[in-house]
Amino acid sequence: MSWMLGRSPVSFHAHTDTIRLTSNATTQKQFSLLDLCREVTPVCNLNPLLFNGHLQTFWTVVKGYEVNVYYKRHVFKSVYPSSVGTFAVDFAVPKYEAQDASLPPKTTYYVETEFDQVGSDDDRPMLVVLHGLSGGSHELYLRHVLNPMIQAGWEACVVNSRGCAKSEITSGILYNARATWDVRQTILWLRKKFPNRPLFGLGFSLGANILVNVGISQWKG
Repeated sequence: MSWMLGRSPVSFHAHTDTIRLTSNATTQKQFSLLDLCREVTPVCNLNPLLFNGHLQTFWTVVKGYEVNVYYKRHVFKSVYPSSVGTFAVDFAVPKYEAQDASLPPKTTYYVETEFDQVGSDDDRPMLVVLHGLSGGSHELYLRHVLNPMIQAGWEACVVNSRGCAKSEITSGILYNARATWDVRQTILWLRKKFPNRPLFGLGFSLGANILVNVGISQWKG
């Protein structure tokens, strides 16, 4: 009966031994990543008139929520000979007023001198996000996920697949589910610039497939 009212069950699938996390320095409470996901995932209440997933996705675009997630973009040059070209990474930053018509909304480029100052010894958690097949950092669903995490003190960046989110295609190398090269380079750069930040990955659709192929060993340490 609940499905007639738009209530949809939510299920979780994970390895039997997921990552253990510590709540904070005071309580030192231990819990699993799976437990955290279950706790923070809200009840799924859908519009019962939208009877399939395609319509539900369509409605999120039509409704047009305003999500105040702002980015500064840096274009990296690939260091791997087998994947020449450039790729764009958008870093979540505090709100600003500038605009750039050549980029998605709420996104501007880092100026060179500004980007040179990026880096920190803090230990805030850092989220590396991968979007879906034809999306980008500007996607509504992605901003909705990032917004509460940023408000809670997380840092975040989005690795845009080549040609997505109005990024320039500079070589014949594009992307697929096994295109891990740009993500790996981003991780290495983050580890150098933010040596004390624990890194977490989040992928949507095709981005989740790329994240799996990066390999769990890449995220340790």
